[in-house]
Amino acid sequence: MRAMQRRFAVISILIGSLALLAPGVFATELAPGAPQTYTVRPGDTLWDIAGRFLRDPWRWSEVWRANPGVENPNLIYPGDVLELTMVAGRPVIGRADGRGGPRLVRLSPQVRAEAISAPVPTIRIGSIAPFLTQPYVADSDDLKRASYVVGFPDEHIVAGVNDAIYVRKIRTSDVTQFQVLRPGDALRDPDSGDLLGYEAAFVANAVLERTGDPAKLRVTRMEREVSIGDRVIAADAEQPLVDFLPRPAPEGTRGRILSVMNGVSQIGQYDVVIINRGARDRLEPGHVFEVFVGGQKERDQVRAGIADTDWLMESPFSSDFWLGRDYDFKGWRADEPSRDASFPLHPEYRRNKAEYVKPFERSGLLMVFRVFDRVSFGLILHTNRALQVGDWVAPPPA
Repeated sequence: MRAMQRRFAVISILIGSLALLAPGVFATELAPGAPQTYTVRPGDTLWDIAGRFLRDPWRWSEVWRANPGVENPNLIYPGDVLELTMVAGRPVIGRADGRGGPRLVRLSPQVRAEAISAPVPTIRIGSIAPFLTQPYVADSDDLKRASYVVGFPDEHIVAGVNDAIYVRKIRTSDVTQFQVLRPGDALRDPDSGDLLGYEAAFVANAVLERTGDPAKLRVTRMEREVSIGDRVIAADAEQPLVDFLPRPAPEGTRGRILSVMNGVSQIGQYDVVIINRGARDRLEPGHVFEVFVGGQKERDQVRAGIADTDWLMESPFSSDFWLGRDYDFKGWRADEPSRDASFPLHPEYRRNKAEYVKPFERSGLLMVFRVFDRVSFGLILHTNRALQVGDWVAPPPA
């Protein structure tokens, strides 16, 4: 009985100790040299600020104390003073002055209004500006059936800013703002082979000048020159990308990188990629993934004999001389070319397929900033090696 009481007492002490330690054990880890206070400056991003305080910037939403009573309590502005405090052993970050919302507009004696400070964006908008509002992924081959550029009023081969273009079958002026897109490759799931959509490169913005078949449009902004055959669709209204917080992607949402924009072959920091997960997988702007390389089969050069060198055997009298080291001797074949042949039994060689699976290695971070039904656009925030199409993404550890 006394032994049982002692065991119960020990268990109670352990539980009590764990309860006392729990706040510190499970607290979000601070970055080395995290400041006690920080004044937000123009040019800062939420990701940069989060990295000053936290080792894992995507955990910002777990420590941010938003200001109640303002229109959007998550927005941060230049001039805000952020303060780090500890509550029950956990870091908490909030505005030291308790202010939130737009900055005060000051008027000079000449009644010249200064611009209201813009909120701090989550990530650097310049890296993804062309991708914010353009429908770069079509859910079907609708782009191929859309209106298209058929020619130019002048003797042009291509068109640029302020040039006019002729477009087939725009018969109404209900929409006046258009986007010019260039159809690209089909996006297929690398695991299932399912068609996820069609990639489309943004070419230009254009405004309607005259309806008809062909209609006349004028180019107002361009990323690349407009060519005959480019598709034309109605433009979406632009929306700012400042009102979401970085946070881990839903648990278990593993995916693959399908494509990289701007035609690069190796993916680096601030490149824009497409992944094979979207709204149906509960993805939202701000979700963060870790990127992993590995998982592919590699040749075991030792077992295959490629890594073993024996210069004495490299002669016309050795099988390696004729077949190479990719083949293993499996035995002798009888009765070839015929049972009555006087030629000796034939040797049988088969290709050596010794392989191993390359382990996964964490190699970067990706943040989703635009979501479609089955795919999403993400920005590579950090990488410690070159990434490639086909690399895996997974949520950060909880």
